Amino acid sequence: MTTIRESDFVESIADALQFISYYHPQDYIRALTAAYEAEESPAAKDAMAQILVNSRMCAEGRRPICQDTGMVVVFLKVGMEVRWETDKSVQAMVDEGVRRAYTHPDNPLRASMVTPPIGARKNTRDNTPAIVHMELVPGDSLEVKIAAKGGGSENKSKFAILNPSDSLVDWVLKTVPTMGAGWCPPGMLGIGVGGSAEQAMLMAKEALMEPIDIHELQQRGAEDEIEALRLELMEKVNALGIGAQGLGGLATVLDVKIHTYPTHAASLPVAMIPNCAATRHVEFTLDGNGPAKLEPPRLEDWPALEWDGAAGARRVDLDTLTREQIAAWQPGERLLLSGKLLTGRDAAHKRITEMLARGESLPEGVDLTNRFIYYVGPVDPVGDEVVGPAGPTTSTRMDKFTEQMLAETGLIGMVGKAERGPAAVESIARHGAVYLMAVGGAAYLVAKAIKSSRLVAFEDLGMEAIREFEVEDMPVTVAVDSRGGAVHQSGPAEWRARIGKIPVEIE
Repeated sequence: MTTIRESDFVESIADALQFISYYHPQDYIRALTAAYEAEESPAAKDAMAQILVNSRMCAEGRRPICQDTGMVVVFLKVGMEVRWETDKSVQAMVDEGVRRAYTHPDNPLRASMVTPPIGARKNTRDNTPAIVHMELVPGDSLEVKIAAKGGGSENKSKFAILNPSDSLVDWVLKTVPTMGAGWCPPGMLGIGVGGSAEQAMLMAKEALMEPIDIHELQQRGAEDEIEALRLELMEKVNALGIGAQGLGGLATVLDVKIHTYPTHAASLPVAMIPNCAATRHVEFTLDGNGPAKLEPPRLEDWPALEWDGAAGARRVDLDTLTREQIAAWQPGERLLLSGKLLTGRDAAHKRITEMLARGESLPEGVDLTNRFIYYVGPVDPVGDEVVGPAGPTTSTRMDKFTEQMLAETGLIGMVGKAERGPAAVESIARHGAVYLMAVGGAAYLVAKAIKSSRLVAFEDLGMEAIREFEVEDMPVTVAVDSRGGAVHQSGPAEWRARIGKIPVEIE
């Protein structure tokens, strides 16, 4: 009989969440470095360089890899001979660990959990509750797998019940392009096949906790049907040409994991969940001898890589920018932004458009005439920081607000992550505006370009409040130009044709 003390379990959960907030798993760094070295697309290579440099900066500074510090997901395998020394539930103990981690004074993590999910959606302020899955197993130890799952990748989760005779490969190749780039490739795909609907989703999520080992599998060759399927999907998904951040390139996925379970004779449930460039997970075992001891990686584990953001980039002064100037920008062009821009994402956009619909004036300081808005919800600053990690959020969530914002506020540009939908692209072209893309997974690197920050409006929205940032050489890419040319359409199509393994459909 092993006794697990409440204090050891709570401390281990809190320490693990701090650990994964600033340390990438080293298998991910090795895989991303290999992909970076092999990449031929300049835009994708630059994006991966930013992610790798950001990763090392976060390890050195012990600050979050991404501003979205995730929803906590925990898988527990509880030995049937384990005894708990506590009067709390397992959920309550996990939540206490989450609370301590996310409110740590030296490295506060952004709280993203809201309740209730429909209606007020009020932030819980400490990122609780966690999502906890438990399984009773033989033994006298407690195995813990813990992840911090970002919303951008979680929102791209897919599920279907196929006919038993349908092709899983065909479904994946049809579905991955519909996920866009909001999940911040390159990352991993976790796939669950079989069981029931909820079992397939659970298997897909747990599969993402496994180490990246596709390169070893490629070298030795498949030994069973599932390994052969992993290899086939790895090759064919990358042949889609989506590439890093959806810009077009050779590396879209770094590994494909597949878990299976017996299923009903009439069914073939399949689930697919991606892990993003901010892959964050760790596992440990408690045996009654104190809290978990996590071994930090060595800085030598990161590649010796220098990123020159100025090379080949156009410098832009946001404070004097005109529509005539932005009309000269081309899709895929790299820019360095300096000057002032406002921030705002889902909740702020909703409030602004509601005010406009009622004929109300916007708050003082929210003048968007000839200005840019940055879709971001930053981490709180510590020490002498102006702002904490402040990478972009997925821009498609703002698509439904875009026409009204461009038509009624004088806004000329937006900065966010990943592609825009067809209606938003049409609106951008109609108003002669532009959309710029910052790299998801490079939040700390982006934050270094922010020289001042002040609260402007909607303080009650917390991390979603409107702020004014003053930036210096903030790196972005022109994703949609003033004529509606979209790099997230042209880039993947170009690289899919170059790779030449999957036909390119001509519209």
